[in-house]
Amino acid sequence: MRKVYLDNNATTRMREEVLEAMLPYYKDIYGNPSSIHLFGRSARTAIDAARAKVANLLGAASTEEIIFTSGGTEADNFAIRGVAHALKAKGNHIITSSIEHHAILNTCKFMEKEGYKTTYLPVDKDGVVDLDALKNAITDKTILITIMYANNEVGTIQPIEEIAKIAKDRGACFHTDAVQAAGKVPFELKSMNIDLASVSGHKIYGPKGIGALYVKKGTKITPFLYGGHHEMGKRAGTENVAGIVGFGRAAELARKEVSEEARKLTGLRDYLYKGMIDQIQYVTLNGHPTKRLPNTLNVRFKYLEGESIILNLDIEGIAVSTGSACTSGSLEPSHVLTAMGVDPADTQGSIRFSLGMDNTKEDMDYVLQVLPPIISRLRDMSPLFENKEK
Repeated sequence: MRKVYLDNNATTRMREEVLEAMLPYYKDIYGNPSSIHLFGRSARTAIDAARAKVANLLGAASTEEIIFTSGGTEADNFAIRGVAHALKAKGNHIITSSIEHHAILNTCKFMEKEGYKTTYLPVDKDGVVDLDALKNAITDKTILITIMYANNEVGTIQPIEEIAKIAKDRGACFHTDAVQAAGKVPFELKSMNIDLASVSGHKIYGPKGIGALYVKKGTKITPFLYGGHHEMGKRAGTENVAGIVGFGRAAELARKEVSEEARKLTGLRDYLYKGMIDQIQYVTLNGHPTKRLPNTLNVRFKYLEGESIILNLDIEGIAVSTGSACTSGSLEPSHVLTAMGVDPADTQGSIRFSLGMDNTKEDMDYVLQVLPPIISRLRDMSPLFENKEK
């Protein structure tokens, strides 16, 4: 049976080049990077090289602006909690959007228990943040604005540079969760008004359990973990050397290939969607039609329940999802689609197809061969479809 993996926004396959780069740091170069002997210095050199590669991917001005973390979730927590605590004397107001990843939303909820106030901005039908609402929400107590670069469920890319300028003009610190954007769309942080950005290794064909927080020079932030002097005193704990090396290699490859990969995946994504709307009735795109991640296609199949579609595709060897892997198994409708104004019944019938570097036109053809009869069969059993015109 053919196997087609279309859940790359959840995680990606580690590249062979990345695994090869990591293996020596499990077997031979095993020193603690804080030790001053040869074994330690070798590990430290590898970390420094990887830090430079991640900085280059993000277009950071300095390698010292990259702080390694255990992943995107920790980086998001670090950004919000670190800035909020550092700037508490200035104010207690945080602004975010209603479609953020739960690593952002749940951290903001936690901060509310500590006395901070959060404004959750609305989005339009395409998932784009309302800039007027942002401007109106900022007060003299606003210390942090955190808006994701691109949405993990529908792929909508936010007007980040405009948002960053608004934040700068009003004296607020600006953080973006760039976990889904880094390596998929090119950007240069040093030329943008972004103070902090979160990224993750396993979204760009690197290892799981490693990420980073970009902290622009001069940004006030309290340490996330206390202990030793690791990560320039901002994140204590012996570094995950092999993971960092793998992340660095993945970042190096992503930087080199980002433009060509974006072109390829955009073509495959659009080919897949055209095939769907040509063969299947009642299919609607979720997310912005053009300002969207090259690899992400989120569509809703009216009158159906998404989990049934996923399970039937899985039987045919095709892996997709209903949205964020972090909310998999939840019976609640997608908070992203709900915020975009999608009818609750339709949110349940939405599927995310997130493509990756391994996907081919033949994969898309296989999906288009398998999917239409699945949709037809499920609709024949759906009371919603049966009653659609009654």
